[in-house]
Amino acid sequence: MFIENVLSPILNSLTSFAGLNSFYINDSFWTYRDFAVNISKIRSRLQELSFKGENIGIVANDDIETYSALIAVWLEGLCYVPIHPRYPVERGLEILKQAEINLIIDSSEKPVFESVMTIGSKKLSFSQLNLEPKLINDSNNAYILFTSGSTGKPKGVPISRQNLAAFMEAFWKVGFKIDQNDRCLQCFDLTFDVSVQSFIVPLSRGASVFTIPHDRIKYSYVYELLDEKRLTFGAMAPSMVRFLRPYFDEIDLPELRYCILTAEASPLSLVEEWSRCIPNAEIYDFYGPTEATIYCTYYKFLNNNTNKHLNGMLSIGKPLDGTIAVISDESNNFLGRNKKGELCISGDQITKGYWNYQEKTNMSFFEMEFQGKSCRFYKTGDLCYIDDEGDIMYSGRLDFQVKIQGFRIELGEIEYHAREYTNGRNVVAVAFENKSGSNEIALFFESEHDNSSGLLEYLKSKMPYYMVPSRLIHKNEFPLNSNGKIDRNILRISLII
Repeated sequence: MFIENVLSPILNSLTSFAGLNSFYINDSFWTYRDFAVNISKIRSRLQELSFKGENIGIVANDDIETYSALIAVWLEGLCYVPIHPRYPVERGLEILKQAEINLIIDSSEKPVFESVMTIGSKKLSFSQLNLEPKLINDSNNAYILFTSGSTGKPKGVPISRQNLAAFMEAFWKVGFKIDQNDRCLQCFDLTFDVSVQSFIVPLSRGASVFTIPHDRIKYSYVYELLDEKRLTFGAMAPSMVRFLRPYFDEIDLPELRYCILTAEASPLSLVEEWSRCIPNAEIYDFYGPTEATIYCTYYKFLNNNTNKHLNGMLSIGKPLDGTIAVISDESNNFLGRNKKGELCISGDQITKGYWNYQEKTNMSFFEMEFQGKSCRFYKTGDLCYIDDEGDIMYSGRLDFQVKIQGFRIELGEIEYHAREYTNGRNVVAVAFENKSGSNEIALFFESEHDNSSGLLEYLKSKMPYYMVPSRLIHKNEFPLNSNGKIDRNILRISLII
């Protein structure tokens, strides 16, 4: 399935559309021939090394060599683990350790991880095309993404070749029509799962992929691409659209044919306004945790004021083909229509479990009979219900996971690092909505002295930028509820008073 659904369409593009543009990166175009050459250089180097492991680290730069490395690794039947070059080195080393990585592909001028054997992908020479895929079992992993973990360490989500193949098959069944004339946006970091859809889908059809340089203001550069390059297809987070809201009166993008909103809940009012800027586009609200391989449900926005929503947020729609979605109670009993509970997902897109983390896997997955068949379900942690027509209505998170700029974050990981700095004193991380409607994180910390600046610098050294709280609030002591626990509600309320 993986070769048929993922690799073969890309390989066909490399040969059938060799003279067309595959990528637009940092103001430069790269043809499919350029792409094939770079893939082959990296693939050949991997073969020369006779690499014996399973996982290869890839420093996730924004350049043709990095995207080529992803495909080269797949052709060689291996699994890639992306590591962002701008995240703290300590976090990257922790990921390398967990994933048992002893080889990295890095296009940086200076290696990011000098202690690990590295293939400098910009320095390789080309001899011949090397694009024949190895025949590997589809149960092998295609990539592992490390997300925020409540223990203070990132946790790995392995996505198998079968998972990704099932996703691609289901995605095309939605009805997207993309060909070599399309120009497609890729605005997500390669450490985030939507990036996979954003480059695989265009490359499968000979279209062009337009990326965002790390050193550019993302939302303004996205608008430049949409407008000046006349993009026709794009997936983005609603928060990205929200940044553009002040300019909606000036935005007119008639050539955009498809717009996917994803990574966080989509406010209906925002989508309605945005739809007037993209009058010819089909708009979709896609939902999916990393554990379910990018997307697992979708809802098509309608331009007739009949869109389903709950508390102002668009429905996340119905499952993709091959996916089962149910609502369960705390005992994993399935609930009927219009009853709120935890959204649970089953199907070929569901990961086998967390990387070397059986305890977390046992907590998050369960086996249950559904329609006469034993199925393995993933507990999403999202509070939802399914209406009479089978559409899923999203109500919010069941736990303390939140999404900031589309990234899923465990508030417990932020608290873990803050407690380290404050020598175990009370800390509470709280998500709140700012005046523009975006989520931010406030960190309340208890100490005898207000050392906000020191704590902030410490957190920046431990976590990616999107996890660092925007507000640090010193407390001499924390309020307690009737159970003697820290009263998070009082802290949250204090943010809006």
